Amino acid sequence: MNHSIYSADRMTHLKIVVVALIAGILVAGFGISAHNASDDGYAQTARVIKAGKPVAVTSSSNSLVR
Repeated sequence: MNHSIYSADRMTHLKIVVVALIAGILVAGFGISAHNASDDGYAQTARVIKAGKPVAVTSSSNSLVR
């Protein structure tokens, strides 16, 4: 048994890649299956907000002279 990744042979590297690929597919599959894809009318829709007349907002009644 080889305990170092640096001195491992080609077959050991291949096994590591295969295990990592299978684990990635399982995680992605779990994420896709856990996604709530129910279409019960609560879907978000785009809303358009139109600009109105300009408004002056101030926090004090002091006038500023420039």
